[in-house]
Amino acid sequence: MIAQSDHSSGLESWQQNLAPYNLGYRIKLLSQLLTRKFTERLEPFGLTPFHWLVLCCLWQEDGLPTSCIGDKLQQVGGTLTGVLDRMEERGLVRRERDSHDRRIWRIWLTDAGKELEAVLPPIAAQMRDAAMDGISAADRELFSQLLNQAIANLS
Repeated sequence: MIAQSDHSSGLESWQQNLAPYNLGYRIKLLSQLLTRKFTERLEPFGLTPFHWLVLCCLWQEDGLPTSCIGDKLQQVGGTLTGVLDRMEERGLVRRERDSHDRRIWRIWLTDAGKELEAVLPPIAAQMRDAAMDGISAADRELFSQLLNQAIANLS
């Protein structure tokens, strides 16, 4: 027979796997809150968080092949193609065939896409700072490392 203290500690452990206490639920909730708030901040620019991610890739390295952007963002081609279509319609990016391999499309920032680099990162930094308010720099770094490890563990 299981002792009462063993049973209650096992039950508490089990309950930690249920929403709203489990890690997955809390990470999903954090993601939804961040996405909602960031979407609100991007709305005046006619952008979505996915547009932001593509812009970040291109600010780091302009002229990336579509497949490379998809790999970096872990997105399937169809989803990315639609996002790139809308970004091209808005005049933020342009597509060009690779000069050495005509099967490859490279994505280049337009002047309008480049100009957003001065505007959007401070908005993202404000969102990060709001989410991390009251959390020390050391704990922020640890949190980031722990998330990276959990992602790597499941990848």
